[in-house]
Amino acid sequence: MKKTLAGLMIVTICGVALAGCGRKGPLEPPPSTMIEDSNGKMVQKPKVEKPFILDPLIKQRH
Repeated sequence: MKKTLAGLMIVTICGVALAGCGRKGPLEPPPSTMIEDSNGKMVQKPKVEKPFILDPLIKQRH
């Protein structure tokens, strides 16, 4: 009985501790994919090429 109670208390404490993690405040909207160009028109934002750790293996075969 004591082991069960101790285990339950540990799980409860861990759950409360993890529930408290995070950022406080209002939700932030996702960044927009549209930007305004020099003419004032809304255009698609160019995607940034992010390197991936396995890229050298893939590019090596071409």
